Amino acid sequence: MITTVIIIFVIGYLGIALEHPLKVDKTATALLLGMLLWILYALGAEYIVPMVDASGFNSWLAEHPQLAGESLHKQALSYVTEHKLVESLGDITQTLFFLIGAMTIVELVDIHGGFTVITAKITTRNKRTLMWVLIGVSFIFSAVLDNMTTTIVMVLLLRKIIEDQKDRWLYAGLIVIAANTGGAWSPIGDVTTIMLWVKGNVTSVALIERVLLPSIVAVVVPALIIQPALKGAIPPLTAELPDQTHGMSSRERLTILILGVAGLLFVPIFKSITHLPPFVGMLFVLGVLWVYTDCYYNGKRQQRRKQHRLPEVVSRIDMPSILFFLGILLAVSVLEASGVLAACASWLDSEVHNIYIIDILLGIMSSIFDNVPLVAGVMGMYPVEDPAAIGYAANFVQDGPFWEFLSYCAGVGGSLLIIGSAAGVIAMGLEKINFGWYLKKISWAALAGYLAGAAVYMLEIWLW
Repeated sequence: MITTVIIIFVIGYLGIALEHPLKVDKTATALLLGMLLWILYALGAEYIVPMVDASGFNSWLAEHPQLAGESLHKQALSYVTEHKLVESLGDITQTLFFLIGAMTIVELVDIHGGFTVITAKITTRNKRTLMWVLIGVSFIFSAVLDNMTTTIVMVLLLRKIIEDQKDRWLYAGLIVIAANTGGAWSPIGDVTTIMLWVKGNVTSVALIERVLLPSIVAVVVPALIIQPALKGAIPPLTAELPDQTHGMSSRERLTILILGVAGLLFVPIFKSITHLPPFVGMLFVLGVLWVYTDCYYNGKRQQRRKQHRLPEVVSRIDMPSILFFLGILLAVSVLEASGVLAACASWLDSEVHNIYIIDILLGIMSSIFDNVPLVAGVMGMYPVEDPAAIGYAANFVQDGPFWEFLSYCAGVGGSLLIIGSAAGVIAMGLEKINFGWYLKKISWAALAGYLAGAAVYMLEIWLW
């Protein structure tokens, strides 16, 4: 049965990776995969549970004496449905609620035209100066927002100031790199860092301290490589694009931008003060913004602003992405519960036994496969070790180098191919960038930055 679980997972994973050639949405594949694996786990419970989790199963039976007279199948099935599934959903929903809250806040800022407050200030016509400005803004944006939203905002900005497709593609490639590297060092900057932070593998301060500098290097190196291709000034556009202020005054847009960004930045502070899960802080901030916008529009009595209220904003959330995360995380939880991930970790420990090589390889893999299931799988393979752990196990304590370096590699590695990250896929769709062009013009520069940043992180650990 475990072999069947592995085969089904591999097939499903390939379906997700080959979403575009197969023309089957990855969310559909992920949901089907997650549900199918739990069905298989439940059907094979009487064989899998006693073999893989004997101690946990025996403790469960001791706590539920009413199951003593039942068959092994019913006992094991009860353990799976009433304990393992509930436990997995508890962990997964923390991440999903956090994402729903964050995505709603970002949509609220966007629908009020808040991001135009910043993008409207970018007026330089020098190509190289513009490159550094775009990279800097994307890097900072993605540390607070997500890389997908950052890419959308910046690519739309490109259309407002650059008409030449060749130049726009170069800038778009650098924006993809900046968006991915910017999310790698922030606890709320990428789904993978959110997962690591929510589960307690890393803390916000330590992650920023160790991963910020490598992330900066990972975006500066590609920029220096590509910079010679950008010469001269940007010619004026021959046609103006539609207004992007969403009908809001500059004061209204600035207010909602400050409230939204401040709220997102408050979440790590909230967690450090209350020690409650991050999703509580995120939903608290969302509640505050909801009350504020309702009171504001009630006072203004502006019916034309109905589309700017939270019920309308919530309808704009990317629910397919939420369902994708649900499906893939449920699938990975079956691999963890059935002992597959523990076996993989044991093999890596014995055959590779080097956390830096393991993480670098995982980062390269994230340019081919989605980094969310990769990181979820690795988190299931390795438990967070006790702070007193020594030797090789010390790499896996909270804020250990394995987890910090994993955050860097999984985030930055997605830039190596245009299909390797949500930012790349968005840029590919909006600008019609083809795979071969990105591979030729951007991938090798992204790889140089990825390896340079990895070297900086390892140097930090050696000097620490």
